[in-house]
Amino acid sequence: MRDFFLYKDLGIAAATQGQVIAHLVKANLAPEQGTGWHRHEADFQIVIMTKGWAKFMYEDQVTLVEAGDVVHQRPGIRHFLFDYSPDMEYLEIVSPADFRSVDVEPVCEVPEPTPWK
Repeated sequence: MRDFFLYKDLGIAAATQGQVIAHLVKANLAPEQGTGWHRHEADFQIVIMTKGWAKFMYEDQVTLVEAGDVVHQRPGIRHFLFDYSPDMEYLEIVSPADFRSVDVEPVCEVPEPTPWK
């Protein structure tokens, strides 16, 4: 969990005996450092952007994810959430619920985030 985001667990892990976790993630602080390069040890993960926008690096590709977009993060993909709007909110669904995040070496340069006004 990162302090620049707020997380709300939706109780899905308990309801599925740890098969799936779902939580809402909201922007809490301006994107100064982002998540850093990492990958998840998970079988399945999707991000459903419900408000605002976020910019991810997926490997060496900048990907803008806006409200209404759904992104499947394939298992093991190296990524970095580096920029987001003040109103950003997304639903993240991952299996298994006890997935791990693993830091990885940088894939490429990451653009600067957009300053909040």
